[in-house]
Amino acid sequence: MDGQRDSVEFAIIGGGPAGVAAAYDLVRRGRRPVLFEQDDQVGGLSRTVNHHGYRFDIGGHRFFTKSREVESLWHEVLGEDFLRRPRLSRIFYRGRLFHYPLKPMNALLGLGPLKSLRVLLSFLRRRVFPTKPETSFEDWVANRFGYVLYSIFFKTYTEKVWGISCRELSADWAAQRIRNLDLGQALLKALGIGRARRDVASLIEEFDYPKFGPGQMYETMAEKAASRGADVRLNHRVTKVGHDRGRITSVETATPRGSSKVSVERLISTMPLSELVLALAPPVPDEVLDAAKGLRYRSILTVNFVVDLPELLPDTWVYLHAPEVRAGRLQLYKNWSPFMVEDPSKSTLGLEYFCFEGDEFWTAGEPALVEIGKVDLRTLRLVDLSLVRNAFVVRYPKAYPMYDTGYSQRLHTIRTYLEGFPNLVCAGRYGQFRYNNMDHSIMSSLLGVRRLLGEGVDPWAVNVEAEYHEETSSRPAEDTAPLPSVPT
Repeated sequence: MDGQRDSVEFAIIGGGPAGVAAAYDLVRRGRRPVLFEQDDQVGGLSRTVNHHGYRFDIGGHRFFTKSREVESLWHEVLGEDFLRRPRLSRIFYRGRLFHYPLKPMNALLGLGPLKSLRVLLSFLRRRVFPTKPETSFEDWVANRFGYVLYSIFFKTYTEKVWGISCRELSADWAAQRIRNLDLGQALLKALGIGRARRDVASLIEEFDYPKFGPGQMYETMAEKAASRGADVRLNHRVTKVGHDRGRITSVETATPRGSSKVSVERLISTMPLSELVLALAPPVPDEVLDAAKGLRYRSILTVNFVVDLPELLPDTWVYLHAPEVRAGRLQLYKNWSPFMVEDPSKSTLGLEYFCFEGDEFWTAGEPALVEIGKVDLRTLRLVDLSLVRNAFVVRYPKAYPMYDTGYSQRLHTIRTYLEGFPNLVCAGRYGQFRYNNMDHSIMSSLLGVRRLLGEGVDPWAVNVEAEYHEETSSRPAEDTAPLPSVPT
């Protein structure tokens, strides 16, 4: 790491995938950026938590992309430690595990003939009499899959994730995340009726994954960047971003040793967009401030267990479409990589819960949350609780930008204002308030570097049409969205 500098050419806020990739790219170009990260490790939501030798994701983070540049970057960083892993994901619904995507006999035996008929009739009805205009998530999904299928495979899970009715969630969310996956076609095929469209590719069966979890990728990337001149400053929380005459001029941070300030020539921000606006000094106009305060985020909390059994289920993850449990998804980290466990005679699992930062669930104590996790496991009957040995909780705030009604106009107001700073680039999921996949976030930061170096590229153009997520032909983008079509 460098010594503390009072003036830097390139500053980066945030040490998640986008921020670390920007630092790595800049050192490849002969620059010496400073990166500010408020936590004591890099990786952001994609960091890996090491608990007594057992490694856990915060959710699950698969690596695959259509971008040759991003794929090359990942392999350049990790080499042989970048593994190809098999994928199995299923949906837990009414005490049964459904293969995802649906398979004929599994769907028939699971739903039963009457339910299957209701699904088909509902699907056909919406095709003939769709809801117009499509303003909500419910409108968008039910129009394409029928209300019955929507209520089975989308409604309960989605409302767990976002904490609001699907009628309050913008149709933009569905259009971005599940555009090319037609579950109606998948069900028809599963029932032996019709064929899936040729331009809708099946779900992937393999993905890439770092040997020791996703955090290994970004810790290694940051170490290599630092070895070539980047200054990676952990435990530096940005408190103020100074500007003058239409240019960003400085960054102030709070650290365990006090505050610090550096002058900057160019800034890449991957911190939450609302927090960036609130940190600008002098303060922004009232309408921009109000827009920033109106942006909402959903946080994730995981309850993690070490289990005294070499294998639990064959799945990498299981979607919990069960209203009787609060958890949204079950992760089985040993199936992501066998190197995630220290002792091969044991397994690990994580239950994902979604909440708002500061609410009653978020602020509950660890013993209470562990007990909730155990109650959910007992209810699901997927794991023998007598075999559970160790448990702990991980909290991550502002994990998911919320596409609620009105978010689009608020985002437009903020973007319009920030365009007045030519030496500022916003990148990544949080920096752009966009539910980007990991490779999209990285690509936005790589384009951000080029823009600040004078190229005519637009970091906001990445993932505008969201035209792929689960295709096999070109290895699609890592999907971190908590929906059955695009898992976290």
